[in-house]
Amino acid sequence: MFSSINELQQQLSQCQYLTDRPVATIIYLALKLQKPLLVEGPAGVGKTELAKVIALATGSRLIRLQCYEGLDEAKALYEWNYQKQLLRLHIDQVQNRAWAEAKQDIFSSEFLLQRPLLEALQAEERIVLLIDEVDKSDEEFESFLLEILSDYQVTIPELGTVKANRIPIVILTSNSFREFGDALKRRCIHLYLDYPGFERELQIIRLKVPGIGQALGQQVVSFVQAIRKQKLKKAPSISETIDWARALLSMGNECIDEETAQNTLSILLKYQSDITKISPKVSSYIPD
Repeated sequence: MFSSINELQQQLSQCQYLTDRPVATIIYLALKLQKPLLVEGPAGVGKTELAKVIALATGSRLIRLQCYEGLDEAKALYEWNYQKQLLRLHIDQVQNRAWAEAKQDIFSSEFLLQRPLLEALQAEERIVLLIDEVDKSDEEFESFLLEILSDYQVTIPELGTVKANRIPIVILTSNSFREFGDALKRRCIHLYLDYPGFERELQIIRLKVPGIGQALGQQVVSFVQAIRKQKLKKAPSISETIDWARALLSMGNECIDEETAQNTLSILLKYQSDITKISPKVSSYIPD
C-alpha cells in the first residue's frame, strides 16, 4: 500500500491533506499492522476528511456508518428482507412445501439486506470503513463492535460467522462526547488530532484557497486562532476557516478590517451566543 511514511505523507499531500510526521507515523502503522484507527479530537479538525483522503490515496471504496444514539445491529450490520421472505413463504405454501424446508430458504443470504458493516466485510475490493462519531452511539453498540474490530468478522445467528473477504481499513472517529471502554481502545491504534499550529493552518489555507495573498492568509489564521482561545460553544473548525478565507477573497479583500470581520462573523461562528461574545472585541483579534 505505502512503502514508507514519507510516501504516505506525499500521497496524502497530493490529495490536499497535510500531515505532520507523528500523525503520518501513526496512520502508517495502523495500515501496516491492519489495526483499526481510532481518531479523536475537537470537531472540525479533519477526522472524517482523513478517512475520505485515505480512501482516495489507496484507491479504496469508502463505506461510511454514521453513528447516533440508538443505533443498533439492524441499521449497522444487517436486517432480513421481511417482504421478500413473506412472498417466498406464500409461494412455498402454494407449493405445499414443509415448514422446515421453507425456513432454510428464507434465512439465507438471498434475503439479507446488507448494512455498512456487513457490506464492508463481504466486499471483494479494498474498502475503507468509516465508523463516524462512534462516541454518539450507545455503550451496547460499542460492545457489539468488538468482534469486528478484533477479528474482522461478525456472527449472524441464522447464518453463522461471516469473516471478511478482505480486511478493510477501519477508521473510527470521535469528538470525545463520551469515554470509551478499555476493550475498544485495546483493539485500536489511537490518534489524536488537534487544531493545527499557525504555520500548518496557513499552509492549509494556501492549499485550499488558491490566490489568497500572503497578508490576508496570515491575518485569517491569526484571527481564527485568537478567537479559538476564547470559551466558545463551538470554536471555528478548519473547514470554517477555509470558508471564511474564501468569502473574504471573493469580496476582494486584501486584508481584514473591523467592518468586514463583523459582517462575516457568522461564517466562522455558528451560535449566536458566540457571535455576541466575540463581536464587541473583534478589533482586538485583528492583527496589525
